[in-house]
Amino acid sequence: MILIVDSGSTKSDWIAVDSEGNQLLEKIRTKGLNPAILPEKKIKKIIKSNSLLKEHKKSVTHIFFYGAGCGTVKPVALLKDVLQGIFVNAHIEINEDTMAAIYSTINHDKEAAVVCILGTGSNCSYYDGEQLDQRVVSLGYSIMDDASGNYFGRQLIRDYYFNQMPEDVKIAFGSKFNMESDYIKYNLYKQPNPNAYLASFAEFMFLHKDSEYTINLIKEGIRLFATNMIMQFKEELKTAPVHFAGSIAYFSQEEIKSVAQEMGFTVGNFARRPIEGLVDYHTKNL
Repeated sequence: MILIVDSGSTKSDWIAVDSEGNQLLEKIRTKGLNPAILPEKKIKKIIKSNSLLKEHKKSVTHIFFYGAGCGTVKPVALLKDVLQGIFVNAHIEINEDTMAAIYSTINHDKEAAVVCILGTGSNCSYYDGEQLDQRVVSLGYSIMDDASGNYFGRQLIRDYYFNQMPEDVKIAFGSKFNMESDYIKYNLYKQPNPNAYLASFAEFMFLHKDSEYTINLIKEGIRLFATNMIMQFKEELKTAPVHFAGSIAYFSQEEIKSVAQEMGFTVGNFARRPIEGLVDYHTKNL
């Protein structure tokens, strides 16, 4: 049994297939397993609490894990130790989530492309058909992650408190979420995964895209992301398309295409959930 995992900070999607790519179990979803944020004990608890994973752990021969927070040595080592301790018979490979985005959006194995992730967090890389080039080291959600779910959640909360929302939007926002200051501060400063908490507000934008305020908010975030991240690859953009993965990107396609036209880059493919593309890639490359 092969387990392929696409993990963000909010959620992790698991799919179990055989060597031919046939799905063996129903799709599994757990909480996010970001080893740069979560302690070892918490990661173990999340995995072990899933009954399907617990039942089939000895049958797993390979795990291909792609995750947020898997771009540096220490978090990867921590996660690998946890997985190896649970799935004792498995060969385990861990890659950062960028590689999942690449494999699920490129049109063929050797395609050169700029590949972006806009989900709970955000990043951008250039893939030349063989090697990954990241020109900006992420410093995490509190400083970077433009146009991500947590970025938009932060902007929405700020606009609510600074009275920068139109009145009808503010009423709708306040009725959907608990906007008491103590509750917000508790979730931001006393609870784990504040980035995921912030990202939970982003859905509101896509339910209220009839508002000029919302459209402008989305475009402003994408312009910031494009300026700081995509435009790091000005030379490559002359010939390479820009692919996007993640739910924020998927639901912002119109706004991304509009900003791309303004800034002069070519939009390629969108993948809401990269995991489907990973099955085909790994069964071909076992």
